[in-house]
Amino acid sequence: MNRRMLSREDEITAETPVTLSDQKAINTFSTLHSRHTILLSTLSTKQTEKEYLTDVTSELELSDDDDKVPYKIGDAFVSLRVEEVRELLEEEIRVIDEEIEELEGRVREEKGKMDELKVVLYAKFGKSINLEA
Repeated sequence: MNRRMLSREDEITAETPVTLSDQKAINTFSTLHSRHTILLSTLSTKQTEKEYLTDVTSELELSDDDDKVPYKIGDAFVSLRVEEVRELLEEEIRVIDEEIEELEGRVREEKGKMDELKVVLYAKFGKSINLEA
């Protein structure tokens, strides 16, 4: 265990009382941080999914439009013409782009709220509170 003497600044902040509003702000920050982490994970998954669909679309460019390829719908595979599969993939990519855009907006919003709370909480508690991941 690492022991050290508290500096005068640390002593002052260590004795800062935690009010109900402070505790609510800390709990709100914690909730936002958890949500932010989940949103980043979901965003990463959607971006990976979009990359896969883009790769498949590129591969289909080499195929003849009348060829049949398997396309997964739910749990089943259906043979469709390459042209139809391209159209379906383009629609899926468009939907994922919209989802990514929405997720990025929510991530920015959550990050902004967290930054505001950090300013308030660090101003009051200084080094005696850690709000970093």
